[in-house]
Amino acid sequence: MFNNLIESKAKRQRTAGGMFMSLVIHTALIGGAVYGTLQAGQRLEKPKAEKVEFVKMEKKEPPPPPKKIIQQQQVVAAPPPPKGFQVLTAPIKIPDVLPKIDLSKSVTNEADFSGKGVAGGIAKGVVGGTAPPNENNTFYSFQVEKQVDMAAGNQPPHYPDMLRSANVEGEVVASFVVDTNGRADMSTFKVIKSTHDLFTQAVKNALQNYRFIPAEIGGRKVKQLVQQPFQFSLSGH
Repeated sequence: MFNNLIESKAKRQRTAGGMFMSLVIHTALIGGAVYGTLQAGQRLEKPKAEKVEFVKMEKKEPPPPPKKIIQQQQVVAAPPPPKGFQVLTAPIKIPDVLPKIDLSKSVTNEADFSGKGVAGGIAKGVVGGTAPPNENNTFYSFQVEKQVDMAAGNQPPHYPDMLRSANVEGEVVASFVVDTNGRADMSTFKVIKSTHDLFTQAVKNALQNYRFIPAEIGGRKVKQLVQQPFQFSLSGH
């Protein structure tokens, strides 16, 4: 019997020098790994510096203000008034308060009321002059060249039913101003004659929708005071 076993592969016996070298190598590897880890951490923790570039902005000068174009207004001289006379007209609306009168100044020129020449002119006017009429003035029928005329299509005032059923006839004579637009100025409406208040109201209601052809002086439209009769008769119904 064999008392001693013989290994198939004999183990190498480690020497003291080999163990020391192994320890040195492992220590170096571990130290290198720790150093690398610390350096990587520091790189991650270190903030990245951003590159900032400053761009110099050029100041744009504001555009020059536009030049004002001064247009010369043509002065048109008013035509000379005709040589003639003035016609006094009664005011349509009588003021409640008397206006202030300067007695040191002459209100009218008596030479302008001689009755010679053209109506609406003045004594110092020019023969053949055509001064435009004042559109704010109201003229009478004898002062205008073309009088107010009734436009086509106006319906007669409505006959009041109560007066029709009672066989009552009547008449209304009214005065009013027709403006340059051919409309009756209802603020100037006055009753000269009326046989019944219902007839008067019927005339007022109709006039608000009436159309007229305005009066004219020198080819220009002017206001005219008109007196218009309205007949209410049952013979035609």
